[in-house]
Amino acid sequence: MTTISRAVSSLACLAFLLQAPVSSASAQEAPTAPVPAEGAVPEAPPAPVLQTNEEDPWLYRGSNIPHDKAWHFGEMDNGLRYAVRKNGVPPGQVSIRVRVDAGSLYETDAERGYAHLLEHMLFRQSKYIPSGQAIAAFQRLGATFGTDTNAVTSATQTVFKLDLPNATPTSLDETFKLMSGMVTAPTLSADNLKQDRPIVLAEMRERGGAALRVQNAMQETLYQGQPLAERQPIGTLESLNAATQESVRAFYKRWYRPDNVTVIVAGDADPAMLEGYVRKWFGDWQAKGEKAKAPSFGEPAAPKGFAGNNRELAPVGETRVLVEPDLPPSLLVATLRPWNQVVDNIPYNQGLMTDAIAQAIINRRLETRARAGGSFLSASVNTDKISRSADVTFMSVTPLGDDWKEALKDVRGVIADAMTRAPTQEEIDREVAELDVAFQVPVEQERILPGSQLADDLVNALDIRETVASPKDVLRIFRESRALFTPQAVLDHTRGLFAGTVTRALFTTQEEGKVTASALRDALIAPVEPDATARRVANAEPVSFDTLPAIGTPAAPIADQPTGLLDIEELTFANGVKALLWPVAEEPGRVVAKVRFGGGTRSIAPEDAPYLTLGEYALVGSGLATLGLDDLDVISTGRKMGFEFTVDDAAFQLKAETRPQDLEDQLYLFAAKLDLPRWDENPLRRAKAAAKIQYDTFATSPQGILSRDLAYYQHGKDARFATPTPPEIDKATPEGFKRVWSKALAEGPVEVQIYGDFDKAAAIAALEKTFGALKPREDARSTATAPDIAAAQPSTKPVVLHHHGDPDQAAAVLSWPTGGGTLEIRESRQLEILTQLFTNRLIDAVREKLGVAYSPYVYSTWPVDLQAGGAITAVAQVDPKSVDVFYQTAEEIAQDLIANPPTADELARVTEPLRQQVTRAASSTSFFMNQLEGASRDPARFGSVRSVLIDFTQTSPAEMQALAAKYLGEGNSWRLEVIPEEGSGSKVAAK
Repeated sequence: MTTISRAVSSLACLAFLLQAPVSSASAQEAPTAPVPAEGAVPEAPPAPVLQTNEEDPWLYRGSNIPHDKAWHFGEMDNGLRYAVRKNGVPPGQVSIRVRVDAGSLYETDAERGYAHLLEHMLFRQSKYIPSGQAIAAFQRLGATFGTDTNAVTSATQTVFKLDLPNATPTSLDETFKLMSGMVTAPTLSADNLKQDRPIVLAEMRERGGAALRVQNAMQETLYQGQPLAERQPIGTLESLNAATQESVRAFYKRWYRPDNVTVIVAGDADPAMLEGYVRKWFGDWQAKGEKAKAPSFGEPAAPKGFAGNNRELAPVGETRVLVEPDLPPSLLVATLRPWNQVVDNIPYNQGLMTDAIAQAIINRRLETRARAGGSFLSASVNTDKISRSADVTFMSVTPLGDDWKEALKDVRGVIADAMTRAPTQEEIDREVAELDVAFQVPVEQERILPGSQLADDLVNALDIRETVASPKDVLRIFRESRALFTPQAVLDHTRGLFAGTVTRALFTTQEEGKVTASALRDALIAPVEPDATARRVANAEPVSFDTLPAIGTPAAPIADQPTGLLDIEELTFANGVKALLWPVAEEPGRVVAKVRFGGGTRSIAPEDAPYLTLGEYALVGSGLATLGLDDLDVISTGRKMGFEFTVDDAAFQLKAETRPQDLEDQLYLFAAKLDLPRWDENPLRRAKAAAKIQYDTFATSPQGILSRDLAYYQHGKDARFATPTPPEIDKATPEGFKRVWSKALAEGPVEVQIYGDFDKAAAIAALEKTFGALKPREDARSTATAPDIAAAQPSTKPVVLHHHGDPDQAAAVLSWPTGGGTLEIRESRQLEILTQLFTNRLIDAVREKLGVAYSPYVYSTWPVDLQAGGAITAVAQVDPKSVDVFYQTAEEIAQDLIANPPTADELARVTEPLRQQVTRAASSTSFFMNQLEGASRDPARFGSVRSVLIDFTQTSPAEMQALAAKYLGEGNSWRLEVIPEEGSGSKVAAK
């Protein structure tokens, strides 16, 4: 049972953006909707009268789950099933999913990778799309390639996805036509195969390395004896290179047929109209021959000759040790049961709810042990039904230090205790309260759930052979089931989690011989004593907001004035705090609180840079006022509260999505963090361990090295943008952490944003007691002693870094410095258009024509809070011998953008998707408030919001050419490449 919710009309702010006048000649000429190839008006769909079976919808047959009446289900004579519904989030968008019930588990040994290969080839050429024109065709419809238009192949299904913005009868008809042609009549020629095979092999190369080796080892070990053990969707080199036009067509013919396909549509249109398009474009598709029988996925097999007494695990079977020097030690233990198709009814879901409570109790106890200084950094238990192959309970452990046996013993001890003695009613009630909030929030926010999510939820339900239900029904069933969640029932379900056919395990270690498969097996079989130390003892004095110290003396705002933008108001307090408030009734049940304070990265001294990283890990966990991290968990039980902390270039930020009834206490937590910080060494200890463990993982792939080092080189080797090394982390002390973050928390300016569903008077009263009561603080910019942030200097000599991954992997970066600040905000937005033009050309050149990279891209950064530091950056993962090919191709494209302006059609293929992206984003308050970060200190940002749609979408070929000349000229760029390390020498280094 998957929760599904209803849609809502757009926010009033959408109309604000759409009123932007069109003044650019190129924008006027750009087509906003496709024109049929023949130039004729498309045939109207059948009359809008639903033909669905509302009495016996196919999804719910055999189930007593209440039907979600928003969905309309139908079946056609050819066997194709469909589901349609109206949804207005975002306004004007229609989300289409075409699901084929076939993935990599449906392949024969010789066909490995065919399901995924077909996914590519269907985009290559089909009945209504000429060869290589799919990207352009969907861009002309306003859909962005890779986000609005995509496909995914898993072990059990292939799904083609399209989120069509600004859906009109004309564009909807064209979209269904194109997608139907792809699925029902692809070309699948030898030439198409020749063009797509290198792209798929490039994708295989990009996804290789240590992470893939672990994934493969995990599947081979846990699902031994089942097809899933050796069926990766990407396939193998041998099978892909051996693929022929005939063999690919044979796989298509076997599985691509109407009685094996479901079309799902959710969007801002009449359901009867949507159904009409499905029937019009898929109704003539006819299957040939008998439908193939789905292959057997097998089931887990019990180990042979098992002997031993094991009080909390199923019989231990296969164990394996994988040596990966750059990955942290980690243990994955899986208890497997056969996957059986369930009757998705209410009792079944009540059982899942009880399972969820049992897991939550165990995981909370494991986290308590880890926080208290246990032998493991982290550990967790979760269940999943994997690819219709096994019903699995996973236990994952990351040891802290070298004693993995002690870590495993400690985790097993917590689990053994959970299986020996029932939890207290207090523990159950706490997890029930958390689940109640999780189920209640979708009810409160039912009207604003995006259609794309609704469609994806139904796809996922079909894949696991289950149903969907409305949030109201899910919440009702849960609350009516409370009496079932007794200590004995939770104990029984806890035991059931670890009962099964076989237990298997994979240990990833950094050193050969440190762990052996037999030692791992022995450690799993060895009996353990139940460990009850992590159980929470009933607190005689419960933690309560009423017992917490006041921030200070409440103070009313000294000014409350409209900003002139929508209904956003600005409050000013005598202590210097400013707040932007925007109550919006159209976002029911959701309110966001955001606090920006201090000076961010630029206010930290370079020698203190490691504390930036450690702060992101540990600052929130250090607590506030009288509350430690455990207390924060308790005090937020049954509430929707958060504590997201991020570091920006020129400010630090606290953010949470909460509910109207929880807003006051959420504001207290944020204000207390600034004014009443608490310092606990345990979170810092865990943060240091986690940061050190993560550091080595970056070296496993080119993309990892870029994640670690690119920002450092883009900012002129500024230490504040570097990822701290293990020796630098080791030097960090609790005293240094407190010194750096005490100063940062005490500095201004402070800007609070509150937006969403809240009562303005109540919010102001809460602000008066929290942020209005803060002590005045100095501006970080006035006290800063740190140097300005620099930018990289142009150079033709590349920075060369090395990774420890596969020898056929490399990455190449070409970057052009740009600028920053708000004065040239229009130019920063125009750069988005330029980089999209660049990306389209780069994809066409290095992916479609040369086949040397799977996902090359170009992006622009422009820090609005700084006057410099922006960049245009082109990136591709390639094989090492193609690095120079990428550089040459990217430079040629850059120079061609300078020499030759884009065509009107090329420009429209970029500006129309951007127009739709901005328009859809503008249906949410978050879009505007993100644009207004820092506006209380820089009022120009209020004005810049008014031009956002124009700036992102209205331009001309000449303007693009001039912008390219300004930034992409020869001699303006610098290069960085990440290539395989030669031999087994030193760690990653620059030459």
